[in-house]
Amino acid sequence: MTRIDDTFARLRSEGRKAFVAYVMAGDPDYDTSLQIVLGLPGAGVDIIELGMPFTDPMADGPTIQLAGQRALAGGQTLERTLQIARELRKVNKTTPIVMMGYYNPIFSRGVDSFLSAATEAGIDGLIIVDLPPEEDSELCLPANKAGLNFIRLATPTTDDKRLPKVLENTSGFVYYVSITGITGAAAAQSADVAPEVARIKSQTDLPVIVGFGIRTPDNARDIARIADGAVVGSAIVSEIAAGRSVADVLAFVESLADGAHSA
Repeated sequence: MTRIDDTFARLRSEGRKAFVAYVMAGDPDYDTSLQIVLGLPGAGVDIIELGMPFTDPMADGPTIQLAGQRALAGGQTLERTLQIARELRKVNKTTPIVMMGYYNPIFSRGVDSFLSAATEAGIDGLIIVDLPPEEDSELCLPANKAGLNFIRLATPTTDDKRLPKVLENTSGFVYYVSITGITGAAAAQSADVAPEVARIKSQTDLPVIVGFGIRTPDNARDIARIADGAVVGSAIVSEIAAGRSVADVLAFVESLADGAHSA
């Protein structure tokens, strides 16, 4: 059992859905980013997705791309992203941390070195958007062996023929991308998402969390009602980009968490 498994077990026992928040590590700077991350559990976040800034984030829209550029310009590195996790673990031993991003920074560091550092830092799972199931031997299987969940994305174009392959070595939860395209591109519609979530759940016992296109507490509530939880990223990153204070960002996050938890 990982922290992610424990979290979903607890939420099920409480009759609640999960709220997952994404932030880009190092955005707008290391210190501010760290303070936001440290405050996320208290704002009601059940699982933290910690973005790894990368120079060519092909799955991300302008909001996340610019966040990555700000972080990189401020000197954010993979090691400093791991350090944020270490700092959280000093005060919080239970909230799962999932690192989300692209394979290149991990490959550059070396898979074994990265996995050793990630487990030491208290990372619980990985979402690596540019590694398909055909490349599971690169990182997915070593990560699973190291005790990390490897979380796979399913999308509106993942048909019934492809879905079993996507689910094969997935653990922790399945991340359903509610829209076709990049992050922040459109609003998620629960009527469109519901049959897709049901289709995935018919083929796996893993929780299904829905992300992309969720911007308001009402959106989070509506999506959480038909899934096991909701992920918000671009809307939170937009608040950070607008120069909101840490307190204001966390208040916005709390409103989203309240929405998801009211489902």
